[in-house]
Amino acid sequence: MPSSRSLPPALAARAREFVAGGLTAVRPRPAATVVLLRDSPAGVEVYLLHRRRSMPFAGGMQAFPGGAVDLRDADDPALGWLGPPLSSWATRLGTSEPVARGFVCAAVRETFEEAGVLLAASSDGTLVDAAGSGWENDRRALVERRLALSELLKRRNLAVQTSLLRPWAHWITPRFEQRRYDTWFFLAPVPAGQRARDVSGEADRAFWMHPAEAVAATVAGAVAMLPPTWAVLEELANYDAVADALAAAEGRAGETVRPGWIEVDGFPG
Repeated sequence: MPSSRSLPPALAARAREFVAGGLTAVRPRPAATVVLLRDSPAGVEVYLLHRRRSMPFAGGMQAFPGGAVDLRDADDPALGWLGPPLSSWATRLGTSEPVARGFVCAAVRETFEEAGVLLAASSDGTLVDAAGSGWENDRRALVERRLALSELLKRRNLAVQTSLLRPWAHWITPRFEQRRYDTWFFLAPVPAGQRARDVSGEADRAFWMHPAEAVAATVAGAVAMLPPTWAVLEELANYDAVADALAAAEGRAGETVRPGWIEVDGFPG
């Protein structure tokens, strides 16, 4: 399990400094991560990005699409909304309705920005086909923050289709880290008629992979990933079909994971 991993030396030094009182904890930024799923003859596959080594956060690591909450979406009660009501989402995520709206919208926005998949529909529930140059221009405007997701959906008379999302895990970065996130991980099947595309400027490649294979590659040292990514993949390796994973998500308690560290025989871990 990821809990047994040793900290990199620089991070271990920062943890010791924090414990000694030399650092103040940074407030975590609300964020969302989406685990896109599809069925294959070998079982469930997940969509992974290999982040560019130049990225300041998780550079050179494998990760799911994800990013910080845009307060323009969180604070927009006029945003079109399909699926379970916002009040249900707030209860499920254990927070207020505006904060829940922010998490869900961040999940929808980041999935479109980093995989070209848009979890949105018209008022009658018809899923959108987000292909074409016009949509690509909108995607780039989202990436550059020239446009908020709520603004885009209003302009196109669409609503977020929250029935496609399932909350899976909630992780908060350790208090001693310099970059901290309060992140909800969501599962989402790729909607019919859409496909994930390698469009993320933060990654140098994107691919589908069976969760167990991704974990094995990490254990072997062939690739690197953050503990939450590893943990989610280990859990999803237990399911043979997307429907099974989505059903399992419905029954999860949604406990918050707050990783820490201990020192064993002088070695941080």
